[in-house]
Amino acid sequence: MTDNVIAHWVDGKPFAGTSDKTAPVTNPATGQVTGQVALATVEDARTVIASAAAAFPGWRDTSLAKRTAIIFKFRELLNAKKGELAEIITAEHGKVLSDALGEISRGQEVVEFACGIPHLLKGGFTENASTKVDIYSIRQPLGPVGIISPFNFPAMVPMWFFPIAIAAGNTVVLKPSEKDPTASLWIAALWEEAGLPPGVFNVLQGDKVSVDELLENKSIKSISFVGSTPIAQYVYSTGTANGKRVQALGGAKNHAIVLPDADLDLAADAMVNAGFGSAGERCMAISALVAVGNIADDLVAKIVERTTPLVTGDGTRGADMGPLVTKAHRDKVASYVDAGEAAGATIVVDGRTVEPDGGADGFWLGPTLIDNVTTDMSIYTDEIFGPVLSVIRVDTYDEALELINSNPYGNGTAIFTNDGGAARRFQNEVEVGMIGINVPIPVPMAYYSFGGWKNSLFGDTHAHGMEGVHFFTRGKAVTSRWLDPSHGGINLGFPEND
Repeated sequence: MTDNVIAHWVDGKPFAGTSDKTAPVTNPATGQVTGQVALATVEDARTVIASAAAAFPGWRDTSLAKRTAIIFKFRELLNAKKGELAEIITAEHGKVLSDALGEISRGQEVVEFACGIPHLLKGGFTENASTKVDIYSIRQPLGPVGIISPFNFPAMVPMWFFPIAIAAGNTVVLKPSEKDPTASLWIAALWEEAGLPPGVFNVLQGDKVSVDELLENKSIKSISFVGSTPIAQYVYSTGTANGKRVQALGGAKNHAIVLPDADLDLAADAMVNAGFGSAGERCMAISALVAVGNIADDLVAKIVERTTPLVTGDGTRGADMGPLVTKAHRDKVASYVDAGEAAGATIVVDGRTVEPDGGADGFWLGPTLIDNVTTDMSIYTDEIFGPVLSVIRVDTYDEALELINSNPYGNGTAIFTNDGGAARRFQNEVEVGMIGINVPIPVPMAYYSFGGWKNSLFGDTHAHGMEGVHFFTRGKAVTSRWLDPSHGGINLGFPEND
């Protein structure tokens, strides 16, 4: 038992709360408990939300010039200190340091996008729409907003949302995962160092009690969520029933089609990277490889060749792939491999027998490649969220397309081909929100928006990009007529933004 209690963050400083309930935080590479995260009571949650509500009027009325300066400062501090944050992520999530740094860099793209908020919030203006009548549009912040973040990206996923929310004039309550909560406090302290006023960015630790208070509390105007589909459905239905805007990004079963004309070496590299990076704990991971025609044997052999040398181990030691986040999750993923084997699939590379470069009590499961998977097996139908790549063999492109379009998820997909016509047909016909052409993990840049279709998204607004700006603001149309001109005073100084 450790005495390190990971607290909330309220009014620009840590907040212990009143609850005596905690949950253990472990280092997945050693299995050791490194801290205890506070589990908020309803009263604790309301204290955090009240801080965001109290700070909102002042932050809303802060000029765009001052808001932008703070966002820029946060960006510079993050860039200078991201190594510290990467070490925290590796210690609590388990991903290797290079992957943690990559996560931060992708999140920082949204921070940089938010630095352009003065341009992004510009409205339109029509002079003399009617005689001496002008019409113009403005966008204003919503108020306090809630962000419920998953364990797999403790820095990047919150950064999909809070830079834009804050830049647009909202205040934020971030509820991180109980599995890796420390990154959120590091980020909160960085905001304080950047000069963000107290109460604008707050952290609420906890479990379902915290989530439900965010979903039901009338002070919270919107919810941004990323997680499994069943919970996304719950968040969406509960949040909207309480009058909130909700963007709830759910689960995924991402397919990659490899056509016979594809560069099989490129495709094999991509499948290893997309299937086993971050131990497969990515909502954009490729978990289903659809091999078209007679290429499957060659492609599987190339993937085995690339997978065999990979080192699974402690992310601080230079391993290629780290552990899974908890023992329970590791065992759940392994049970899917067991079920696939029992159902007749071929275990080509077995991660259950991996010899890790790490602690004996770490949550280890090595890269796993399973061939001859059929669509009725649980290893195909369920989102596994681990380093398991399934190979499904089909005869034609049409079969492959139907496989993807009939799947209940529609988050990400990819096609590997040298045929431009096939690629254009695929991007037109596939029923998925994010598409890669010879790109295995098609996460768009921050100035585009992230999100899937079907059971991978609840709500009609995707994350970041202009959809994110619109999500965190409301539009007004103003019709104006001035019968008498107004006269200002004399000031010969150069005009300044303030």
